[in-house]
Amino acid sequence: MIIDSHHHLWRPDRGYTWLDEPGLAVIRRPFTPQDLIAELTAAGVQGTVLVEGGRCHPDEAAEFLGYAADTAPILGVVAWLDVACGRVGETIAGYRRLRGGELLVGLRSQVQGETDPDYLDRPEVRRGLAEIAAAGLAFDLVIRADQLPSAVRAARALPELRFVLDHLGKPRIDEGAAGLRRWRTPFADLAAHPNVTAKLSGLVTEAAPDWSPADLRPFVEVAVAQFGPQRLMFGSDWPVCLLRSDYPGVLRALQAALPPLTDRQRYEVFAGTALRTYDLAGRRELAAPARPA
Repeated sequence: MIIDSHHHLWRPDRGYTWLDEPGLAVIRRPFTPQDLIAELTAAGVQGTVLVEGGRCHPDEAAEFLGYAADTAPILGVVAWLDVACGRVGETIAGYRRLRGGELLVGLRSQVQGETDPDYLDRPEVRRGLAEIAAAGLAFDLVIRADQLPSAVRAARALPELRFVLDHLGKPRIDEGAAGLRRWRTPFADLAAHPNVTAKLSGLVTEAAPDWSPADLRPFVEVAVAQFGPQRLMFGSDWPVCLLRSDYPGVLRALQAALPPLTDRQRYEVFAGTALRTYDLAGRRELAAPARPA
């Protein structure tokens, strides 16, 4: 079984202005559930988690939950929410009333876009995070490497909240040993908190254009050593990954970058952790192999 814990869908004409930036022409087009199903079928992936795509508007939640309701492989949705808005609980309740609202499994704010590296320390942000915890949902951390220390403090202050670190905290893989050195200590500090899991996602776009799995391997090995397979999960970051690789290429690259694992450990990385973290089991029937013993 393979669960893709992190992918996107979008239609650029609906407010994804970040796609107007130079160098993004490859992904500046609609990506629909039909496109997703074709990729999943080709790669042998059974289920996914659809993650907000930077539109930063509540209307996206209605669209994505509707997609999930109509698209069997989408097992859950991580929707956008302004965690500092002061109406987090109210917003969550509204999302849950939407068609497909039962498939809401997490929330995400675009923290990486905040210039303040200590954004997660703000009182209004902490109050919003506490409301997410009370609602029983996960919170995806899409942050830069320099924001990792504030994520450590948030995880320590809110042990009841399930934090999910997207893209391993976006280390500068393109800088090789220097990028590894700056990232690994705050990353390890975050991994010390048992309420945090991490996604092996978005790595190819942090690497240099001429990347290979060998460039990813030191970062993946640190992630496995610090979190363990039971707190790591595969994510394609499709279609963003198309800036560096197609969908099967991302999957193959992670398989090549991982250290030797048992069948049980590989199950955790490619399915088990995502199923537990987002409470996906039972939301949809999955025709898939049984869990390894």
